[in-house]
Amino acid sequence: MRVITEEPLKEYISRHPDTKTPLQEWLKIVKAARWENFADVKRDFNSVDNVGNQHYVFNIKGNHHRLVVVIKFTIKWVYIRFIGTHAEYDKIDCSTI
Repeated sequence: MRVITEEPLKEYISRHPDTKTPLQEWLKIVKAARWENFADVKRDFNSVDNVGNQHYVFNIKGNHHRLVVVIKFTIKWVYIRFIGTHAEYDKIDCSTI
């Protein structure tokens, strides 16, 4: 999969250094993936949730942080829409962000 703009991850890691290893691992898995559907994503990340509107939520570092992405399976890209703490995540509508 092609990740559109990794900059939000880099910025988040600079503010939350404890997320560096988990986010690098997430990125490595995503870039190597060739997902065709949600079941493929779920196979690689058991805790991922489909929240509608092509938006998916990943738990990062034991669910202390949340990553919301849009996945376009047909063109093989992942677009990062939000990365934040669990508390910050609770304040957004993740299906429309």
